[in-house]
Amino acid sequence: MMNKPTIGWIGLGNMGNPMAKNLLKAGFELTVFNRTKNKEKELTDAGAGSAQSPQELLEHCDIIVTMLSDDNAVKDVFESANGLLSKPAPGKLFIDMSTVAPATSIYLAELCKKNKMNFLEAPVSGSVKPAQDGTLIILAGGAAADYEKAKPVFDILGKLSLFLGGAGVGSSAKLAINYLLGLNVEGLAETVLFAVRHGVSKQDILTIVNESACGNGVTKLKSASILNDDYPAAFALKHLVKDLNLAKDAGLQSPLMPGLNETFNNAKKDGLGDEDVMAVIKYLKKQTI
Repeated sequence: MMNKPTIGWIGLGNMGNPMAKNLLKAGFELTVFNRTKNKEKELTDAGAGSAQSPQELLEHCDIIVTMLSDDNAVKDVFESANGLLSKPAPGKLFIDMSTVAPATSIYLAELCKKNKMNFLEAPVSGSVKPAQDGTLIILAGGAAADYEKAKPVFDILGKLSLFLGGAGVGSSAKLAINYLLGLNVEGLAETVLFAVRHGVSKQDILTIVNESACGNGVTKLKSASILNDDYPAAFALKHLVKDLNLAKDAGLQSPLMPGLNETFNNAKKDGLGDEDVMAVIKYLKKQTI
């Protein structure tokens, strides 16, 4: 049996923390780096090492995973003075699991290639609970050989990983599925609000939706939040806003896109960014539906 690769992990937010924890539980040797050092404590207490910089992490690990908030954060980790590309390390594999623009993944892949390093994009479909349970869907783009090298890691983090093609294709797939998520969430919100204003109870309309052909994983997952009027962030609304804006910038010009993008951007401006995506119903309730 082959030895497990040593893993470096950068980014310990709501998604990165449980994902890194699952690798540690699976017996991988793990070293972490986070700019906010107190976010490392739970993992270091469980046996992970701690690095003082991305470059230090690179020196001790075979594979480096980044799970960060946006394109600028990812680029900074690679390109800063003490970043992942600040010294040569031929043959090392970087896996970026952040949701970024396809152009950012292509840029980083080319940058790594110039430095004789390997880059794989692997954004995930799924929110905090699937991250905790190791049931994410992983959307990989890059070189097939790098995907095979990363597969043991992906097998711990997700219930399914798909190799979709070259760099940028995985990011495009992630933006596509999050566009559909936005349509589902806004469609459910508008349906409930219309029904309630015409005398149907929230419970009844949600039962009708979920027992009909229109019901799906999203409608069932979000029903409890609607009934309780409580929206703790499984997937924060501000992150969907970022993803919709990325999709728009990548050329998504479908008939439904302008209204969807405007609604979620306005909901964020209305102070709902840190709540779950389903909190868009609170913004829409103020509109005429």
